[in-house]
Amino acid sequence: MVQHLVALAPTFLVLAFFFLGPFNWSRSNTWARAITCAFVAAVALRYMVWRFVETVLPFPNDDPGFYWVWFLFVVEILAVFEVVLFLILMSRSVDRSAEADRLALAFFDRDVDELPTVDIFIPTYNEPLDVLERTIIGALSLDYPADKLKVFVLDDQRRDWLKAYCEARGAIHVTRPDNTHAKAGNMNNGLKVSSGDFVAIFDADFVPYRHFLRRTLPFFSDESIGIVQTPQHFFNTDPVQSNLGLENIWPDEQRLFFDEIAPSRDVWDVSFCCGSCSIARREAVDAIGGFPTESITEDLLTTLAMLNKGYKTRYLNERLSMGLAAENLTGYFVQRERWCQGGIQTLYLRNGPLRGPGLSLFQRVMFLPVSWLVQYLVRFTILVVPIIYLWFGVLPLYFTGAADYVSHQVPLLAAYFLLMLWITPTRYLPLISSAVGAFATFRMLPTVISSLVRPFDKPFRVTPKGSGNEAGGFDRYTFAWIASLTTITALGLLVNVVPESSHITGQFSPVAVVWSGINIVVLAIASLICFEKPRRLFHAFKLDEPANVDGVRGRVVSLALDKAVVTVPAGTRFQSEMVTLSLDGFEPFRAELRQVTQRRRSISRTGDKQSYFLHLHFDLAGQERDKLIVKLYTGRYSQDVPDIDKVAVSINLFLRTFGRTRGL
Repeated sequence: MVQHLVALAPTFLVLAFFFLGPFNWSRSNTWARAITCAFVAAVALRYMVWRFVETVLPFPNDDPGFYWVWFLFVVEILAVFEVVLFLILMSRSVDRSAEADRLALAFFDRDVDELPTVDIFIPTYNEPLDVLERTIIGALSLDYPADKLKVFVLDDQRRDWLKAYCEARGAIHVTRPDNTHAKAGNMNNGLKVSSGDFVAIFDADFVPYRHFLRRTLPFFSDESIGIVQTPQHFFNTDPVQSNLGLENIWPDEQRLFFDEIAPSRDVWDVSFCCGSCSIARREAVDAIGGFPTESITEDLLTTLAMLNKGYKTRYLNERLSMGLAAENLTGYFVQRERWCQGGIQTLYLRNGPLRGPGLSLFQRVMFLPVSWLVQYLVRFTILVVPIIYLWFGVLPLYFTGAADYVSHQVPLLAAYFLLMLWITPTRYLPLISSAVGAFATFRMLPTVISSLVRPFDKPFRVTPKGSGNEAGGFDRYTFAWIASLTTITALGLLVNVVPESSHITGQFSPVAVVWSGINIVVLAIASLICFEKPRRLFHAFKLDEPANVDGVRGRVVSLALDKAVVTVPAGTRFQSEMVTLSLDGFEPFRAELRQVTQRRRSISRTGDKQSYFLHLHFDLAGQERDKLIVKLYTGRYSQDVPDIDKVAVSINLFLRTFGRTRGL
């Protein structure tokens, strides 16, 4: 008993530090962040010293597992290196909203004639009109003098219908004879036909909020700023949220980067352009010879090229646009494989972190694609270590005893998880994040390897858009990997439970059993992501505003471009399925009443208060549809999950995992 308590003492120390310190501190305080990150780094250093001195060096070099032990140790070194870089980044953070307020007062305190000109670039390849129209209308509706603003739709498929649409709305339709250099080449062609002082870029599925320019342009008062990047928010759920059934209780996967990591990168002057939802100084773009075409991630390379010329990127962490997240797993992996390959490509380029002439040592290190290179190798290794031990009896380390193992590894895991829960309280849960990482590993690890060997082999691929209404699919490839590893792990446990067939002995066995059990749970959750659920492309926005249906007053509680849900008093009757819907700011229009549902709203002493929910469908066109786009997509409504409901997430995943397992 005493031995176990002594082994757990470092973990108790970690818990005491967090519960007496960081959990009572403001995570926006620089000193609090620095002290906490330094503490976690110290715990990691203690662990690595123990690993090297006690579990690697003593391993006999004539043992068959010698090279396996050293391989795992090298993997851990890479993992800790990534963690240390992360700790350095997260030890500081910045919120530039107050700075934007201050700069805006001076920037816009001038005559309209003195304001700079701005070009909006909307590069497009194969997106349908129902995706493009929102971006075009949103860009044309920006709160900025009309004579200072031009919207360029850069069409790489040369579509006549899109040209006609642009001409009718006042946007400039631009084409080129070929598609050389994909998106970067398209935008460089846009530079040839435009002349604005600044260039704002929105992918074809992102809608700028009306005040986007009023919040970002003032930062360019500093002549050293080349790009201002803003976060990417989404009006639809991504495949991870949807397939796990966590649409309303778990934020989209990119929130951790845009809400937490990007502000920390900014304070260290290593923020980078993410393409869409950014604005660049044309003078800076011209200084680097236009948008770089050497990499399929022209946005990251644009940042590095500008850093080499002395320009900086600023990050304003405000919701200033809304876009379309990957609608299915195909789009999800196309997007992430492009990011991964592009990040690794920078290692081979003259403006990259290794060869860029104007980068500091700190910038070189922070722009290395360490996360892409390390995370999937580490996750795959975590999954196979217990399998190797259970089936072949090969130890992953020179095992000095369970107590010693618990005394060093458990404190590190506790420190890291508690740090993440403190520093990113609404964006991280260990089990979910591990499952998502495991799910992505089986497709992304081959991409990492191929990108290292042949970095320029795969061409640029556009993320599929506008396919959200397709029926649910099934990721057979990933599921086959998950099912295979789960089965092999489970069988390995069963084989070694039976004394006659067991071939593992010693104190590491209990550790292997626990490790295997955690892996099975993580893989079970990851398997849920493989089953795609059908999703609508246009999700309705929740609101509570007055409405009128055939003269009956009500409240519109849900609104999309093609439908509305309106509450009216219970007992209301309508003469026809075709009704007239009136909304504030719109001319009355005809809608089809397709469904009426009755729900209890509240209970009072006088009885139940009930209402009818009218499900109305309509098809607006022309200016009225454009007005509805502006209303819904340019800043008034949000689809964010504000916080993680940890209890709801846990119960939901347990039920879904158990139900899916029984179904299989």
